[in-house]
Amino acid sequence: MQSSIAFVSIACGNVAGAVVAASFSNLAGVIVTPVLVAIIMGGQVGFSGAAIGKIALQLLLPFVLGQLARRWLADWVIKHKKVTTLTDRGSVVLVVYSAFSGGVVDGIWTKVSLPNILVLIAISAVLLAVMLWLSHTVGKAAGFSREDQAVILMCGSKKSLATGVPMATVLFGPTLVGMIVLPVMIFHQIQLIVCAVLARRLAPPQEDPVSVSEPQK
Repeated sequence: MQSSIAFVSIACGNVAGAVVAASFSNLAGVIVTPVLVAIIMGGQVGFSGAAIGKIALQLLLPFVLGQLARRWLADWVIKHKKVTTLTDRGSVVLVVYSAFSGGVVDGIWTKVSLPNILVLIAISAVLLAVMLWLSHTVGKAAGFSREDQAVILMCGSKKSLATGVPMATVLFGPTLVGMIVLPVMIFHQIQLIVCAVLARRLAPPQEDPVSVSEPQK
């Protein structure tokens, strides 16, 4: 959510729309992702009501509690923005660190050869390119404004380790999570780099203050 909103802000898009889109995407992902995994992999995953409950407890409950407490905490959060920003980014760093650490412990860097990692990078890059193209094409064909097109482009392709790792841990167990989230780790880093570049390119050019000033007499 944070990266989606940040990139839309850089692109001078509809930030409020980005908040709604990113929130809805994350909430829907909590339910849709485990169901899709269960359908694709069948009995190979620990899909059950208890698994859904654990995922909701880790991802959905904090979001709901945060929204309910907003009326009392919003002013404090705004006044202590540096602290909350550090906490927010720090939690994402810890998630990424946990995923990579789990991968090292599981020995995925010895199990997965360099050619296979390069193939994963190529597939992730192609998948991201397709999703970015599709998001851009749909937004433009539907007649959305430039600001809303930026929201569709930046929010339509996002995959996050912050939600992917907890779900993978519940569904596959800690012993397999490193291998399972390896494609997500690669995709996540590529999308951050590519979307950061796109966001700056989408930003409208700033008007030259000299050109808009009153002519000198």
